Amino acid sequence: MTGIREMDAADWPAVQQIFAEGIAGGEATFEIETPTWDAFDASKLKSPRLVATDSSDAVIGWVAASPVSARQAYRGVVEHSVYIRDDARGQGVGRELLDAFVTAADAAGIWMIQSSIFPDNLASLQVHERAGFRVVGRRERIARSRLGPHAGQWRDTVLIERRSQANGLD
Repeated sequence: MTGIREMDAADWPAVQQIFAEGIAGGEATFEIETPTWDAFDASKLKSPRLVATDSSDAVIGWVAASPVSARQAYRGVVEHSVYIRDDARGQGVGRELLDAFVTAADAAGIWMIQSSIFPDNLASLQVHERAGFRVVGRRERIARSRLGPHAGQWRDTVLIERRSQANGLD
């Protein structure tokens, strides 16, 4: 990896492809298809929204977040997603991208970042733990997978969170 920068609309084809790889693998999401750029853009915070690039400036990973609620009381609470291109996994890209996202989220006044991860996705759970996230619970049989190796099966998710020390939640 050579860089991390803000995501823009020109990155969408690569971001969409990486998202599609995550969907196909069956361990990243309950989604069954990628959204359009317009839907993705409308559902995610404008910043922080980051991509990781390799030495040829190709996008090899991304991270973005959505507000958990429109209510003012929850304005600093987001749910994030981080995806790494299949051939770039296991090289530290996820950790660097997640660290950059946490730093940017702190600077933006976000006081809690949360996510739900499949319990089988040990790599994601471990990288999040190293980045300061903690497990706060397990949601049992929350939804059925519709694609991948778990199609038709009820799946659990592990709820994780990171509370910002920079924004008063230590």
